[in-house]
Amino acid sequence: MAIQSGGNPPGILDGLYGVQLGPRQPQAQSDDEAVRTSFTDSSTCEHQNGHRTVTQQQQQRLLIRRLWQQRPSCLKPIHCSITCDKHAGETFANVLTSLPFIILGLQTPRKNLNAAIYANSLVGVGIASGLYHSSKGEVRKILRWADYTMIATTTLCLSRAVRNENPGLLMAASTLLLPFQPFMVSAVHTGMMEVSFAKRASVDPELRMVHNLHKMSSLLGGALFIADDYFPETPYIHAAWHLAAAMGIGTCNKLLG
Repeated sequence: MAIQSGGNPPGILDGLYGVQLGPRQPQAQSDDEAVRTSFTDSSTCEHQNGHRTVTQQQQQRLLIRRLWQQRPSCLKPIHCSITCDKHAGETFANVLTSLPFIILGLQTPRKNLNAAIYANSLVGVGIASGLYHSSKGEVRKILRWADYTMIATTTLCLSRAVRNENPGLLMAASTLLLPFQPFMVSAVHTGMMEVSFAKRASVDPELRMVHNLHKMSSLLGGALFIADDYFPETPYIHAAWHLAAAMGIGTCNKLLG
């Protein structure tokens, strides 16, 4: 009798008391492949999760940017198309006529804190105006915004100096809207100041002539401001508006004397 090796099919005794009859290792290879596949799948999953997180962050940023761009117009900064510095002569005139605001600010009575703040804001108007008209390039847009914002700040400070009884909520709301809606802030507080000026002039004879001069200069200034927008090619209108506005402010200073 001869022992015939290989008569049993390979793998018949595999697993019986740990017996291994041949050098086969397909199961071990399968296990290694499973481990490698599991590791690869885990890495791919982590990469996909990381990519998903980045994508979500980008979507959130885009959503915030879209919401900011669609915010109400009252929360948007001003955009002005007035050039008013078409040549060197006009630029010089605009810078020169900005100086009266600084002079008026230095001469304004500073009998209390509100009056002192208003006087300093007038000086700021003259400086902002001069810097804007002498600027060029991209910085000119920022200085245009600063110019209008300083004008609105001055009207706010004048209203507070003339009428100390202004509602606190109105003053707080006006302060918050200054960077976004300087025109609206200027209109509201200029109107309040005009009412106070008219009331005081009606009971104080010494203020009546000054008030009449103030009304004339205010009407002239408003007309020049509108003309500057409708006739942008006409030179020196803006400089004339500077002078009319300075005259109107000079008459307002009588209210603080």
